[in-house]
Amino acid sequence: MNRLLILFSMGFLSMGCGDNKKPNADADNQVVAVQSQKEEKVAFPIYDFEGLEPLLHKEDDQTYIINFWATWCKPCLEEMPYFEQVGAEQKDNNIKVILVNLDMPHMWKSRLEPYVKNKGLQSEVVILDDPKQNVWIPKVDKEWGGGIPATLIYNRDKRSFFEHGFTYEELNAALKDFFQKPDSKL
Repeated sequence: MNRLLILFSMGFLSMGCGDNKKPNADADNQVVAVQSQKEEKVAFPIYDFEGLEPLLHKEDDQTYIINFWATWCKPCLEEMPYFEQVGAEQKDNNIKVILVNLDMPHMWKSRLEPYVKNKGLQSEVVILDDPKQNVWIPKVDKEWGGGIPATLIYNRDKRSFFEHGFTYEELNAALKDFFQKPDSKL
């Protein structure tokens, strides 16, 4: 009986290994589950990169802070209060914070929504759901290696990209560069 159980287990396990055969029915069901989860309504706009890209290139009177983050990224969560604080303090100075979440679809309802609610985030939150990272990462910044946290700060005159976490002081210092006039004397 034990041999039969072992043989059955080995056969079952080998069905999931990559052997260039058509995926088994369980794998197909997993894909369907992920697709149906995407269709489940979430509280935030979901973009592929083509849909997100206009948010990265606005030419109006605002300065944008675009932060790429995820709920599973500890440094991202550590810096989040600073984005919220700066966004609140600077809202009258045409500063807009957009938090671009990179969580997996199965995390949107279970982690992202509760995190935003529990922390009372006031910044705009959007989801980037585009598996073609090798295509869109260099479009955000050609030097970006893909690590998070990462932040793009831009306005119509200037653009800076940071592939690291911020303290409150560092974020304010980075923003200060966007308000200095080139011809002014310090």
